[in-house]
Amino acid sequence: MIRNAQAAVRRFLPSGGGGGKGIALGAVLLAGIWGASGFYRVQPDELGVVMRFGAFERTAPPGLNYRIPWPVESVTTPRVTRINRVDVGFRGAADTAPGARVVASRDVLPESLMLTGDENIIDIDFAVFWRIRDASDFLFNTRNPEDTVKSAAESVMREVIGRTPIQQALTEARAQIEQDVRRGLQGIMDQYHAGVEITQVQMQKSDPPAAVVESFRDVQRANADRERTRNEAESFRNDIIPRARGDAERMVQEAQGFRDAQIARSRGEAGRFTAVLSAYSQAQDITVRRIYLETMEEIFKRNGMTLVDDRLRGLVPFLPLGDGQRPTATPTPAQRAQPAAPAMAVPPMAVPPRGAGR
Repeated sequence: MIRNAQAAVRRFLPSGGGGGKGIALGAVLLAGIWGASGFYRVQPDELGVVMRFGAFERTAPPGLNYRIPWPVESVTTPRVTRINRVDVGFRGAADTAPGARVVASRDVLPESLMLTGDENIIDIDFAVFWRIRDASDFLFNTRNPEDTVKSAAESVMREVIGRTPIQQALTEARAQIEQDVRRGLQGIMDQYHAGVEITQVQMQKSDPPAAVVESFRDVQRANADRERTRNEAESFRNDIIPRARGDAERMVQEAQGFRDAQIARSRGEAGRFTAVLSAYSQAQDITVRRIYLETMEEIFKRNGMTLVDDRLRGLVPFLPLGDGQRPTATPTPAQRAQPAAPAMAVPPMAVPPRGAGR
């Protein structure tokens, strides 16, 4: 190569004694070209990894950088900000090779069929999203990082599903399974020093196997009916029990109120009797007359009265019919205009002698 370069330089130099100078100039040109070949550019989404004789030397940030030209140093620029995806249990358009015909998603049963904690089989498809966290570890510590991520993700998913019942894996435990798988997978990557960060684990499908999916759905519908009936029974119980407790409490309160009323009435009667007895001991005649008047007032208040003077002659006897009350005639307009006559005062009756008729 040096000889060919010297010949090319001689063709451009004048003939004569300047051969030594031409060789020197050619060597300088070659050295300049070789030195200029050490400049390289790192894109914004990349990180430069410089290797000296195949061993890791340093990293280079995005932008224009320089290295010792080949064969001393070489550079690799992995894309450290790109989010990579690995599908486990199925193959889709993202897994096809560049330039190949795009095919629809298909299930890979050896990867997707797993055994649950209650010894049932479940068909799970999921995707793992990851990016490069440490470029040097990513390039030098694992031979095939993508296959390593895929194998570790499948292993961790089988471990998590192996301790989860099928009912929870199909319904409410999906988010928890994704978090457990992400943490377990990240722990394995850190243990391998793979330089990989797991950003997300996303479950695409979680179903029973296709051969028993209809039977499983029948079981699910039966469980849903059982749960609905149980909820209806619970709602009826929650309605009738508080109502019965409320009725019982109301009856207890009414009984307590009646008891308190009876006690208060009895105490009041006893206090009244004591007061009358005290008044009777101080003024017997006045007390007896007062008791008699109050008793007659109560009697007259509850019953109608017909006063007949036995000195009258030719009195027609009055025979009360019906409810024992005299029929009341409808007053005329003249009678309504007149003021009401004052009530006739009844002369006081003779008080029986003391000690008689008690």
